Amino acid sequence: MKDRITMEGRDGAFGAYIARPKTSPAPAVVVLQELFGVNADIRKTCDELAEQGFIAVAPDIFWRQEPGIDLSVTSESDWQHGLLLYQAYDRDAGAKDVKDTVNAVRNLPECNGKVAILGYCLGALMVFLTTVRYHVVDAAVAYHGGDTDKYLGEVDAPLLMHLAEEDEFISKAAQAEIKAALASKPKATVYSYPGQNHAFSRHGGAHYNAEAAALAHERTYAFLNRQLR
Repeated sequence: MKDRITMEGRDGAFGAYIARPKTSPAPAVVVLQELFGVNADIRKTCDELAEQGFIAVAPDIFWRQEPGIDLSVTSESDWQHGLLLYQAYDRDAGAKDVKDTVNAVRNLPECNGKVAILGYCLGALMVFLTTVRYHVVDAAVAYHGGDTDKYLGEVDAPLLMHLAEEDEFISKAAQAEIKAALASKPKATVYSYPGQNHAFSRHGGAHYNAEAAALAHERTYAFLNRQLR
């Protein structure tokens, strides 16, 4: 299928969804999933990035556990399924998979050599870990990354982070810790969204807020354009 490609990682091959812009070469954005896999929401996010002129690639980060997972955010059983995958997920191996994906995407013939990573929830945490540990990306965008406060360290790559102030999965204390740690990093920017819950930008999500999502995406596209073009 023209919207699917295979990533050759050091530990094995795994699938990815790809959305291509109308013109190339173009910068690329690797999109990292929540606990629902490369589902309709993530594919739509990729399609929207392609409309903005980016190559968007969403790797299957659960490939080691259950390849091809595609869960619905409105199904309670799918939520429970995703939570089990999330809890068993090997974050250290996952960061290596993301690094391998970035390197592979950078070498795509239609890529101009510039690559960012963008993620949501678990994917946002993996954005942070990959950025801190491997320094392979030109820019990084994290939407409400749970557990980020547990991994705060040196950040010297351009990083944009979106936090929902009423996030039920990221406490206000954790948010304050993240903001404090990144305040001294000149390449890091944190935006906070008052009154918003976790996943406020998820297409069709229970807490979706069109105004906040539009503002976050506007900031994201501006940031990616500054860093990648």
